[in-house]
Amino acid sequence: MTAPRLTAITIGVRDVRASTAFYEALGFERKMRATGDEISFFDAGGVVFAVWSADKLAEDAKADGKAGSHFGGVTLAWNCATPAEVNAAFTKALAAGAKPVRNPEPTDYGGYRGYFSDPDGHVWEIVQAPGFAFAADGRLILPD
Repeated sequence: MTAPRLTAITIGVRDVRASTAFYEALGFERKMRATGDEISFFDAGGVVFAVWSADKLAEDAKADGKAGSHFGGVTLAWNCATPAEVNAAFTKALAAGAKPVRNPEPTDYGGYRGYFSDPDGHVWEIVQAPGFAFAADGRLILPD
């Protein structure tokens, strides 16, 4: 299993296209342009920064309105190399006191993910995403 790492921060936004233009204007380099206007990923110096529809992010996390969840349109992510690693990491999080928000399952984009909340209700995604790779030191690498 990969070591626990904060690999990605996704913020929920009202307008993905406008937010993408804003962050590009600030100098963030957009990667994985194949996602079109659905979601934008940026290289943030070893951590991935993403903007996605706030409504879609809440729906994906199944966290909107969940008791004990402080879902405010932000998720922290721990990327894994395989679905088995996602399952192991999810089990480890629950054993450490996390609350399940969404059990791990396949995604509609060919990946695999689950969500949990920490003891204070902050939502984490544990995910295996196709096309994402890892450097030897465990940092996440986005394709162009």
